[in-house]
Amino acid sequence: MMKLNWFRRALGNLGFGSLVFLQLQRLYGRVFRPKGLRKLTSACAQFPLFFRANTSDLSVFQQIFVNREYRCLDELDGVELIIDCGANVGFSSAYLLSRFPDSSVIALEPDLQNYELLCRNLAPYGDRARVWNVAVWSHRTKLEIDEDTARDGAEWGRRVKPPGGDESLGIDAVDINWVIEQAGVERVSILKMDIEGSEKAVFAGDTSGWLDKVDAMVVELHGEDCEKVFYESVMSGQFEISECDELTVCIRR
Repeated sequence: MMKLNWFRRALGNLGFGSLVFLQLQRLYGRVFRPKGLRKLTSACAQFPLFFRANTSDLSVFQQIFVNREYRCLDELDGVELIIDCGANVGFSSAYLLSRFPDSSVIALEPDLQNYELLCRNLAPYGDRARVWNVAVWSHRTKLEIDEDTARDGAEWGRRVKPPGGDESLGIDAVDINWVIEQAGVERVSILKMDIEGSEKAVFAGDTSGWLDKVDAMVVELHGEDCEKVFYESVMSGQFEISECDELTVCIRR
């Protein structure tokens, strides 16, 4: 019954053609090992989306467009600015831009290959989408990709860390307050954060300059240490906190 329900949900969200293609890729993609980009569509995305064969892209696509893990935000009203921290290849941004047609997004992604596909997937949204090749941290600094997460198949789990060598060669990292300043707005409608453990640094830092400006926040927490720091930061009573699949959802009271 659970499998039947999954197929019904997938058919409704993707349509017959994309569902068949997704299943064929899942079953036989690693056997035939196709190269290059492939394209899928979803009823939950305004434009087709590209993914890389034999990467974690299909798993992310399934999470967002079949399981609809961001459905917890669907009923929000008046959504304007979305900040997507850890945007990967753009599926979450595309889902939210499609769900909230009056919104815009700033999508942040540190991994260069993910970033290049992120740019391609969000290009059809025009000036509604700004895409930055940066990491998110507690303050502006330089970071580097953790080599333990740089392998093929881990494209959805790239982690960053302080550089072990020449900082000038690292990745630019920014803080949330700086992003809001660059956006030139007073409020953030949705802050989405899936940054593979870096949320510990973000919420352990000074959040006083930006947390009060966020109306809704959805965060994937990675481990007990991250959970402890996060809850210490947000447990002031200003948010209603709930869970949605792997996500922690905070809606301003």
